[in-house]
Amino acid sequence: MEFLLPYKITIWVIGLVGLLLLLQLIVLDVAILSKKHIPGFAIEANHEYFLFRANRALANSNESLGIFIVFVLFALFSQPIAHWVNGFAVVYLFGRVGHMLCYYFNLKVLRSIFFVVSLLGLIGLFITAIMAWL
Repeated sequence: MEFLLPYKITIWVIGLVGLLLLLQLIVLDVAILSKKHIPGFAIEANHEYFLFRANRALANSNESLGIFIVFVLFALFSQPIAHWVNGFAVVYLFGRVGHMLCYYFNLKVLRSIFFVVSLLGLIGLFITAIMAWL
């Protein structure tokens, strides 16, 4: 496991992404309970409702989570320069946190910007791993 030491920040980011997902789940559950939403029924698709925005924030995070995990594993096994992997993992986390907050507060343009930031983190992870093979 010594080969993982240079990627300690990335390992921390994985844990923090898990914590972020847990927080999003708690926020969604509290919103569901406060609105007395009946489980199993669709949430009305309206950005004016916090319940919808909280649901979409969690769903959007889940949509990119698998890609993040796969790219981190690819990078860890490719062993590129660690500071690049660590940096792009932090960029991804920053983008996800910003996206979540902007979704909660209905800041549509900023939300899109933070989404792009998280995508850049993902793309950076992939390219960094590819470069280790060239």
